Amino acid sequence: MSVVGDFGHWNPAAHPLQPRCDGTRSTSVTQPAHGAGSFRYLFAGDYWFNDDTAGGPEGPNSLIHT
Repeated sequence: MSVVGDFGHWNPAAHPLQPRCDGTRSTSVTQPAHGAGSFRYLFAGDYWFNDDTAGGPEGPNSLIHT
């Protein structure tokens, strides 16, 4: 499972989500200040989904503002 977006040039291997002890997963992404980026989650190599808690959709992707 990974988070894939503008920040990693849509490379699925750039930001894998690592398991945490509380059962969630996380990764660290660097975004420029006062910008926006689109992203999606990738699961099992071919299942893409959005983050319902992100700032809003941008076409088929989730959008985050920094």
